[in-house]
Amino acid sequence: MRGRTVVILHAGGLGDLLLAVPAIRSLRERFPRHQLLLCGQEQAAELLGECDLVDQWLPVQTTACTALFAGAAPEDPVLSDWLSRCELAVAWISDDAGALAASLRRCGASAAIVQSPFASTLTSVHQGDRFLEILGDRAAHASPAALALPSTLRAEANAYLAESRISRKRPLALVHPGSGSRHKCVKPAILLPVLDGLEGQGLEPVLLEGPADHEMVERLLKQRAAPPVLGGLSVRLLAGLLSHADLFLGHDSGVTHLAALVGTPTVALFGPTDPARWAPRGPTVTVIQEKPCSCATWDAVRNCAEKPCLELSSQAILDACRTTRAVA
Repeated sequence: MRGRTVVILHAGGLGDLLLAVPAIRSLRERFPRHQLLLCGQEQAAELLGECDLVDQWLPVQTTACTALFAGAAPEDPVLSDWLSRCELAVAWISDDAGALAASLRRCGASAAIVQSPFASTLTSVHQGDRFLEILGDRAAHASPAALALPSTLRAEANAYLAESRISRKRPLALVHPGSGSRHKCVKPAILLPVLDGLEGQGLEPVLLEGPADHEMVERLLKQRAAPPVLGGLSVRLLAGLLSHADLFLGHDSGVTHLAALVGTPTVALFGPTDPARWAPRGPTVTVIQEKPCSCATWDAVRNCAEKPCLELSSQAILDACRTTRAVA
């Protein structure tokens, strides 16, 4: 059914897009009779569409979106049609010259809000609140509602666990030893006792390996009898697996935000990044940061060999895992 639309453009990665979920929900609530189109990171946008948070999605990497960002009209007929019926276009991206906003209006958007969540004029601290502030919604979402996964996706993930021969005799603990940057990850010497301790708590630890995590996983497996490793997962399948987990342990990463968003009891390890800005939110999320980072820039973080901010206590991590599960 054709009707008025809201078009959302988000050029960030998995974690950045998931941080915008409360703001996307706000748009859904504000425009209950409109159809929502999300142009975003392909796999994350697909998941949000499957969860009915948006009505349709397009990969933000398409030439149609690239043309819009350059201030030109898209040639893609689907995007052009949505914009021709658009009540409001929202783009969380820098547009200092106003080219994108002007292009959105020329394509039919009655109104356009275009601003980067990194803009210095914003006053909110948490990145999720900054997306909301751009929309004019200053209410903080301290504990956002869990993303409701369709039963078909949960069933698909359950079948995948069975095919992978992951034991379900004990509660499942998914551990992600990597992140988007190795500079945000604790050393294997810290995680190794944690894996042993999780087994001692009666859990079945399973490692998650993403595209950038091979080095971290290999370093762990060289020093310990190998726990099962799940890799090459799509975001939608990963969300389904997380929904079956009794615990998730990870760093500041998109996967950690996904775990919190689907309602998995989550322990998030922070080092050089600020949890006040980047921590996942939820009623069963525990953030551990023992020594705030003293590096002034990310270049300084990369050049810091010691990284004292990542010298976390293995026992503190285990205690947090036990407590987080208990209150879930």
